[in-house]
Amino acid sequence: MFDIVLYEPEIPPNTGNAIRLAANTGAHLHLVQPLGFTLRDKQLQRAGLDYHELASVTVHADWPACCEFLAGRRMFAVTTHTTQCYDVPAYRERDVFVFGPETRGLPNEVLATFPPQQRIRLPMRAANRSLNLSNAVAIVVYEAWRQLGFSGGN
Repeated sequence: MFDIVLYEPEIPPNTGNAIRLAANTGAHLHLVQPLGFTLRDKQLQRAGLDYHELASVTVHADWPACCEFLAGRRMFAVTTHTTQCYDVPAYRERDVFVFGPETRGLPNEVLATFPPQQRIRLPMRAANRSLNLSNAVAIVVYEAWRQLGFSGGN
């Protein structure tokens, strides 16, 4: 399926929701440290419900370790700093979607490693800054899965 990367996530319920989404879509979730919480956080556990055992989650010490683990894969940065809408690329199995921390998004040094055609954004009203992280993850993953005909789903 797909891989979801949360780069330095800060808010436990968002990660819990991403765990639940990964379990229900067959995606693999990657968390890049430092995390803004512990994996035993009660809010994280509550948001993920009982899906923690059903989801595939890998924690990486830092961004280089995550990149090494995912080497050779096509990666998309989800950012407000691009013009390409998330529904434009033709997604493929094993694509990777990278999301930044809730309060600041992907840092420039990480974003610079993505070619412009592999930067995508979610449209929103001009005066607004961002969407909730777990909502953004769901929108992107479901669009990519839709393009693949919801392969493996029911």
